[in-house]
Amino acid sequence: MAVNPTIIERESQPYVGIGGAVPMHELGKVADRMSDVFAFLTVRGAEPAGAPFFKYDVIDMDNLLEVEVGVPLAVPVPGEGPVHAGVLPAGRYLTVTHVGHPDELLGVTGELLAWADAQGLVFDKVDTPSGERWACRLELYETDPAVEPDMHRWSTTLAFKLLG
Repeated sequence: MAVNPTIIERESQPYVGIGGAVPMHELGKVADRMSDVFAFLTVRGAEPAGAPFFKYDVIDMDNLLEVEVGVPLAVPVPGEGPVHAGVLPAGRYLTVTHVGHPDELLGVTGELLAWADAQGLVFDKVDTPSGERWACRLELYETDPAVEPDMHRWSTTLAFKLLG
């Protein structure tokens, strides 16, 4: 792995987002809703308190992913319509930052999961009939596409909540 993973402590953080259940090849349908989340915040005069993210709630790569696109906030904002309010849970997270095209994240994720397994780390997730349900599994998109349009230069942080 080009970048060494680290374990960090995260405080709980309010966010707003839009979710959906889609097969992996239709993930873009949920991603396209990010502009709706930003429009929601603009109308309310609320500012993001960090990078926009994908939050993978349930993962079944052969069937459906339950995923949200969201934006962290400094203070809670009530949801409305398709935009819901939530809280990213506090805890220990295994993180790694990848610089490169988002299409490379599947491979980086596989490497991170294998590294964690080799270290004996346990993620905060449970197996369910619909797939792995994660307490919090994030892809944080650190790069603003308006500033850096070249996706091969984007910085994305993976942050997966550890058990305990």
